[in-house]
Amino acid sequence: MKNSKTLAALAWTAALLVAGCAGAGRPPAAVLVSTPDAIAPAKSERLALTIAARGVQIYECRAGNAGEAPQWRFVAPDAELYDQRGRTIGHHGAGPHWLASDGSRLDAKLSARADAPTPGAIPWLLLASSGSGPQGLFSGVSSIQRVNTQGGVAPAGACDLGQVARVPYSADYQMFRRSSGA
Repeated sequence: MKNSKTLAALAWTAALLVAGCAGAGRPPAAVLVSTPDAIAPAKSERLALTIAARGVQIYECRAGNAGEAPQWRFVAPDAELYDQRGRTIGHHGAGPHWLASDGSRLDAKLSARADAPTPGAIPWLLLASSGSGPQGLFSGVSSIQRVNTQGGVAPAGACDLGQVARVPYSADYQMFRRSSGA
């Protein structure tokens, strides 16, 4: 009984340390997480790599429908991508796209979304992707999950037409490839 309490205390302490590091301005820990069924990749796909991102979600104040006040509208992400050692390995931007330092590139389209479990965080997503550019890190990636999101939600309240907001966010991008023979 005493050993199980000690192990539980150690596990809790480790979880707090990991959470503290993620919130200290470092890229999020690239860890496989349990995801909602709504954003599950195809059964024929396998996790190939997980990349941490840290940057901003860009919003612009644009006219609403007739008779509505201007509203914040999503424009694009702008984030650096990091490997599990914290080294910069690429960029994530409008489209959306992911561009690795080796020149390989992914473009993606939204397939599904799920609310983030953390209040004030942008949704978790499943995106269908296609690659371009030379062979490299992103070659063969067929889908991407955005998980472990922190921040990035549009500002609350009124805005002035043309006003731009760059809202800090972080996320992990889990990249999947079709398994051989699938």
